[in-house]
Amino acid sequence: MDIAFKTDIGQQRKTNQDYVQFYRNRSGIVFAVVADGMGGHRGGGVASDMVVNHFGQAFQKNNSQDIQEVSHWANEILTLENQRVVELSQQKTELTGMGTTIVGAFVFPEKVLVFNVGDSRCYLFSQHKLRQLSFDHSLVNELLISGAITEQEAKNHPNKNIITQSLGVSPNVSPTFGTFSLQANDQLLLCSDGLTNMVDNDQLAAVLQQTSTAQKKCDLLIKMANEAGGTDNITALIIDIQDNSEVAADD
Repeated sequence: MDIAFKTDIGQQRKTNQDYVQFYRNRSGIVFAVVADGMGGHRGGGVASDMVVNHFGQAFQKNNSQDIQEVSHWANEILTLENQRVVELSQQKTELTGMGTTIVGAFVFPEKVLVFNVGDSRCYLFSQHKLRQLSFDHSLVNELLISGAITEQEAKNHPNKNIITQSLGVSPNVSPTFGTFSLQANDQLLLCSDGLTNMVDNDQLAAVLQQTSTAQKKCDLLIKMANEAGGTDNITALIIDIQDNSEVAADD
């Protein structure tokens, strides 16, 4: 298993409020996570950093190998982290209104458990095809699902940046969870919208198709997003499942 990530401030922002990392629990299950913070002078960075680190540190103490157990555990952690961000933003005026999206993937033998809140995404690249596994909690996605707009209209919609859920904005959060099959040589891509707003799905697939390391692919994706304008912070994390026998290995 080859895992790598890269995050970049982009071309137009003064700070990077994205946060990315991966962890292993005591059973060797890999957890990869990307968070895109928002709000306040520095609140977004505080929210994304706090949520990822709390989540990751808690997972490192977890010893479960059962995908259902991990799903329930993750949902409880998300509820707890949402409460923590809400409380901190209420306690400190400089952090008022802060929040963060989050997308995570737990890699099990032949399976991946994906969750998200907001519009940071997880993709699966399998047998030369790219598929989005996460669910965008966004106004544009709601309009698309309802049939009010077309896919082409969604790509350039003026309200593209409006999300309908994030951690820390309201007392309640409803993450989307999904379980998907994995095969040898599949790749997972977790990313913030700073990448997907600049680089389309065909371009993402073309990079993942390359015979290269996960790190070089992450570096290339960041470069492409910056060359396309880099209007936001940009983060990409790639997990290359090189062999199913390695999926749960502590390599």
